[in-house]
Amino acid sequence: MKATGDTSNQPVIVKKYANRRLYNTESSSYITLENLAEMVRKDRDFIVYDAKTGDDITRTVLTQIIVEEEGKGNALLPTNFLRQLIGVYGSNVPNMVPKYLEQAMANFAKQQETVRETVTKTLGPFLPPGMEEVGRKNLAMMERAMTLFTPFYPAEMKSEPLVAEPPVEYKEEIAALRAEVERLQQELAKKK
Repeated sequence: MKATGDTSNQPVIVKKYANRRLYNTESSSYITLENLAEMVRKDRDFIVYDAKTGDDITRTVLTQIIVEEEGKGNALLPTNFLRQLIGVYGSNVPNMVPKYLEQAMANFAKQQETVRETVTKTLGPFLPPGMEEVGRKNLAMMERAMTLFTPFYPAEMKSEPLVAEPPVEYKEEIAALRAEVERLQQELAKKK
């Protein structure tokens, strides 16, 4: 049980100043967009206010985080999707889009969990020691991509900290394993 004065369930209040600096009122320190992105990944809620006007600018700052991630080469959003999204701003349906995107991301997360369970049950017995870990890391990459949409991605679907793409040397092993699984499936089909 949390202590009465514990504020860890309360959103962190961040103030953005005219010089573009972000001030975390909880830690009494200046932070960066990367710090905020890490808070999102850790499921720590925050609200960003314009220090001068007091306006809630959280959505704008979250958008800036996405732009930074995309600029780092973590391209998750396809160009056509971005164009379509921009096109919606000038239409008469922008109020429906957030609910649609939330539902689509929730459905995607559910399907991802189903695929994970199926792959584990189906291929688990055929994988040599250590390859299960490679598969877990590949699924973790997809989950990491989903955490960029934390407001839409259910917290219960998140796993431990995620890693980048596996080293190149694993790609050949993965291809060999896929070929071996296919060969085993063909042998099983012949025995039926």
